[in-house]
Amino acid sequence: MAKNRLIKFWLDTFDLIVFLILVFWIILFIRLFIGTPYTVVGVSMMPTFESNDWIIVEKITQRFWKLERWDVIVFVPQWKDIPYIKRIIGLPWETVKFVDNKTYICNDATPESEVKAENWKNCFKLNESYTYPDAETIPHWDKTEYDVTNWYFVMWDNRWHTSDSLSCFSRQCYEWANYLVSDQYMIGRVMVRLFPKFTTF
Repeated sequence: MAKNRLIKFWLDTFDLIVFLILVFWIILFIRLFIGTPYTVVGVSMMPTFESNDWIIVEKITQRFWKLERWDVIVFVPQWKDIPYIKRIIGLPWETVKFVDNKTYICNDATPESEVKAENWKNCFKLNESYTYPDAETIPHWDKTEYDVTNWYFVMWDNRWHTSDSLSCFSRQCYEWANYLVSDQYMIGRVMVRLFPKFTTF
């Protein structure tokens, strides 16, 4: 009888160990390839996100599809070692311009009805309803035009606290400064806010 109980104990222990190992690998797979939880720190994305918001960042979109304008992404900028959260403003092969503290997008797909002026061919004023009503986009280092190659131009929603593509991530925007976010530094796209107010994006 005692021997049977001992055998049962070791069999149950083995089953538990196998189960825990399986759970560990499932969680690791999800975090590495599907989604990761993060906590927003700071006020840079207000009013959309506030400090201590809990978010889930999915890693599928940038692997198999194209990211879109307005997508909120999490990434680690070049020369930095902490994750940033930003909104995609400029897409590959566009030009982002700043005039009178407003943002303009120039690309070949701009509808003729939205073109700002004849000398601004294929440019339209960006609808920035996600920012504060009195927000102003102030260029840094006297740089008012940014060419977007095959990467992404990103900005904070809270324009009063900016360390984004506009400011070359708090580095001086010299001639060859990198102000774009490439796939190499991308973590993923914000899919949902879990707390305090559940929201999908």
